[in-house]
Amino acid sequence: MTNVSLETINSPADLRTLDRDELKEIAVQLREFVLNSVSKTGGHLSSNLGTVELTIALHSVFDTPHDRIVWDVGHQSYPHKILTGRRERMSTLRQKDGISGFPRRCESEYDAFGTAHSSTSISAVLGMAVASRNTGTHRQHIAVIGDGAMTAGMAFEALNNAGVTPGINMLVVLNDNDMSISPPVGALNRYLARLLSGQFYAKAKNVGRAVLSHVPPMLELARRFEGHAKGLVSPATLFEELGFNYVGPIDGHDLDALVPTLENLKALGGLQFLHVVTRKGQGYKLAEADPVLYHGPGKFDPSIGIQKSTKPVRVTFTQVFGRWLCDMAATDERLVGITPAMREGSGMVEFEQTFPKRYFDVGIAEQHAVTFAAGLACEGQKPVVAIYSTFLQRGYDQLIHDVALQNLDVTFALDRAGIVGADGATHAGNYDIAYLRCIPNMVVATPSDENETRLLLSTCYRHAGPASVRYPRGAGVGADVQPGLEGVEVGKAVLRREGKGIAILAFGTLLAPALEAGERLDATVVDMRFVKPLDEQLLSQLVQTHQQFVTVEEAAIMGSGGSAVLEYFSAQALALPVLMLGLPDLFVDHGDQATILAELGLDADGIERAIRARFHA
Repeated sequence: MTNVSLETINSPADLRTLDRDELKEIAVQLREFVLNSVSKTGGHLSSNLGTVELTIALHSVFDTPHDRIVWDVGHQSYPHKILTGRRERMSTLRQKDGISGFPRRCESEYDAFGTAHSSTSISAVLGMAVASRNTGTHRQHIAVIGDGAMTAGMAFEALNNAGVTPGINMLVVLNDNDMSISPPVGALNRYLARLLSGQFYAKAKNVGRAVLSHVPPMLELARRFEGHAKGLVSPATLFEELGFNYVGPIDGHDLDALVPTLENLKALGGLQFLHVVTRKGQGYKLAEADPVLYHGPGKFDPSIGIQKSTKPVRVTFTQVFGRWLCDMAATDERLVGITPAMREGSGMVEFEQTFPKRYFDVGIAEQHAVTFAAGLACEGQKPVVAIYSTFLQRGYDQLIHDVALQNLDVTFALDRAGIVGADGATHAGNYDIAYLRCIPNMVVATPSDENETRLLLSTCYRHAGPASVRYPRGAGVGADVQPGLEGVEVGKAVLRREGKGIAILAFGTLLAPALEAGERLDATVVDMRFVKPLDEQLLSQLVQTHQQFVTVEEAAIMGSGGSAVLEYFSAQALALPVLMLGLPDLFVDHGDQATILAELGLDADGIERAIRARFHA
């Protein structure tokens, strides 16, 4: 075997000069590089260790970037980035001005489509395939979709549409890394995959159809026999009925199975579906044993693995929610907890363990999650939907049509509101205030610290109608969280500091820097608590004694709490100057949360500076 080095692979074209044994050696080096790289920067690890061989096989068989590959979800694309000319930039992964943790069209010609939210790949690839057909361009179109992403209705909508779209080349690769829908793989499955993807099988099938077409009963019998025969070794029926030729399952870590199978499918063209089985964390025993822990780790030493810190750490907002959920469920048997595939991320592990019959993970299916909650509420249950702000966007029609329009009692706990840091613009929770406050019947709460989060969760849970509580990623200021389940009056703000001339109205966790700026400026500072309804009574009092107003929030300025204040002033025919501080009209890229907020002028210094510039304070 020739000595080969990952350092010589600067594009997929370099892979195509290697033989099978050399590809296997590159796989060993690539997996080691992924492990060492992510251990230094943090990022997604388990999923990327699992896609090493699959990535090599795809790029060695297909003529990328002419052929299109779309990764879904995009956090499994690190090996792809490394093999497509970004190896040296992996040290900047998810850092300011560095490369993204997801595919981005603006980053590389090999990133055919940006994918960070799941289940979009098949629709996008179908669009690309139709465009190629319409322009007479011969190319291959490949969607690599994880088994979790296949739980979303959008994926099946695309498969259904593809099945009736003539004249296209399209390969869907199901990366099944949970072993949840597959039998054990081995030599028999490898042989059958190569057989079912080969020209001989395809030609024999077509000849048989041509001959038997003159005897319709025999044709139908043969079709059924073929389906049942394939069904003996693979869950083919569903995908075959949708119009795809199903192949698999095969071992996604076996290049001797992957490469020839992909070559066969490439030669066949048309609608193909390849089912590969991979293992999260493959090749790194610690990640294999606990793929959840190693899903998105921070920096760590690969030789010893992730170690629990002995330093005292502040409680996170997610932990505050998880503890509240268990406490409230213990007092109210009507409470039902719902998550769209984010049990750990949303802090629901303890709830699932304590109240398993009241816990529902519906998969990556946000639309279903919202309407499922609506159905529960119709029958007197009290659903709490724990969902990231960015993912509730995917259930917006259901939020309006199924929940708010019927004024149903559903509580939305919106994690990752505002700047999310390393995940960047695709996951930023910048828009929930704007898209929620325009919906009739909806309460929008913006707690300022950990204890306020618990208070407002209890408040919104007891509110007889749809309500949302938004809170950011990570820890807050370290406020003591009181154990009770009492709430506050809906729509009532809290005066945190009395000053002169200027009133700073803070919505959410930017209250802390607002208070610091208020001290320097001797300004009044209010914790607004609610964007909707506003505390109009307090506002009417403040306009009697203050000449300038400032709104501060970690959310898009357009349609924000500041907009709500301006709308109130306009309705009262008040011509008062209002400085609105928040997130600008642009997609905020990845980087450290605190650094980003400072650069946007949303730390104490920035708030003070903006107020002095505007009001000459």
